[in-house]
Amino acid sequence: MQRREALQQAALMMGVMLSAPTLAGAMGRVTNTGPSVAVSPDQEALLAEVADVIIPNTSTPGAKAAGAEKFIVRVMRDCYPKADQEKFYAGLAKLDADSKTKFGKGFAALENAQKIDMVKQTMTEDKPFFLRMKELTTTGYFTSEIGATKALEYLPVPGQFNGCMPMKPGQKAWAI
Repeated sequence: MQRREALQQAALMMGVMLSAPTLAGAMGRVTNTGPSVAVSPDQEALLAEVADVIIPNTSTPGAKAAGAEKFIVRVMRDCYPKADQEKFYAGLAKLDADSKTKFGKGFAALENAQKIDMVKQTMTEDKPFFLRMKELTTTGYFTSEIGATKALEYLPVPGQFNGCMPMKPGQKAWAI
């Protein structure tokens, strides 16, 4: 099984369909050779904050600790056309502007409960942005070293192949 097939199978097991550009990005491919949107450090920091609401720190490190925002920036730049990048970053800017309107401060400065409230609002008001953000965050997290070794079971050198192996109660899913 090739890595692409393994990622597709893992996505299907998690109940998620990965878009072709995200899958290409997870494979390290560059499919956008045209112009790209320049991302500022503030935008990257904002991406980290939103990603950390989607996958927060629990008994395992969250998306921010895994550097999911770097994955998101790279995949958007390398795999999505400029028009899609502009829509995505416009959605991010709208989330920050809505936070300022509702709470009087930017998303990054909000309390955790307020951040969750803003993400829930975005889920309904800007669903395309939220779905893409969620897809990129989860893919970036679970393909990172932290996601693969702390949140998933990881066996660096697998033993023999057992096609049907029962899982113990509470056992994590296997990393690819």
